Amino acid sequence: MRSNECSRRKPWRYLAAVLFAATMAIPPSLCAEQLTKETEEGFKQYVRAAEARMDRELAAKDSFLWVDALPQPSRQQAYGELKSGQILIHQPQGNNATGAVSLPGGLIHDWTGIVFISGASMSQVMSVLQDYDSDERYYAPEVVKSRLLERSANAFRVFLRLKQVHVVTVVLDTEYDVHYTFLDAKRVISRSTSTRIAEVQDVGDPREREMPVGDDHGFLWRLYSYWRFYESEDGVYVQCNAISLTRSVPTGLAWLVRPFLESVPKDSLHFTLEATRNAVAKRGRSSASKKYFRTGEEQHEFNARCV
Repeated sequence: MRSNECSRRKPWRYLAAVLFAATMAIPPSLCAEQLTKETEEGFKQYVRAAEARMDRELAAKDSFLWVDALPQPSRQQAYGELKSGQILIHQPQGNNATGAVSLPGGLIHDWTGIVFISGASMSQVMSVLQDYDSDERYYAPEVVKSRLLERSANAFRVFLRLKQVHVVTVVLDTEYDVHYTFLDAKRVISRSTSTRIAEVQDVGDPREREMPVGDDHGFLWRLYSYWRFYESEDGVYVQCNAISLTRSVPTGLAWLVRPFLESVPKDSLHFTLEATRNAVAKRGRSSASKKYFRTGEEQHEFNARCV
């Protein structure tokens, strides 16, 4: 009797051990997946179409934020929710319920979110967004390390070490090119494109190493982010459209990988917007003045960008 009882319990013990191990590292059973030219080209086509749509929106000048395109009274309700502190997340029509588009060998994740930062100015928001050396404080625990590699006027090259824990733990060393365009004193846009994403194994161990770029477990191959900032009379609206590329869900390991691939893109966007609001609010409280500019030269520099 006891022997039979133990045999029934053993599978549950084994499953518990697997789940525990999965939260600590990538399980050996999850094989590496190579990013193919076909998958990469599919992502590029999607991005080209998305950027063309964004250009049309900006040229129209009547729908700077995605909520502006909503019919009344939905638009009024959305702005009310934003001012009450909610973060609104939106996905393009045609994407499935997880916000993903399937293509051979991969998944494209496309989410757009907006947050309202009450009482903030554009200069205060820019001071946080462009302070890349402090991202590891502003966006912890998802950003473990951050460093500004290079800056030329409104163009930045940035390093971020990212960490995600969602059934499995994934650490990535990433680099981005970021460019800001100051449309006028109240509207700013920026574009961030990943230039290098490398998955890191054995983090914190003497054996720590990067897997070959594009030949890893495929949790993140590309990440493009498109930001819009609008300063109103009582605060700043911050919108981010994050488009990312991951591997497709491997056969037989959907229970392990699907939650990560499907939940992280949306959850990470929500976290980023909330952390941005918190960082701007905290920086504003710690400043002796509500204005970010400390000198007339800094004010002049900001105004010069808005041309």
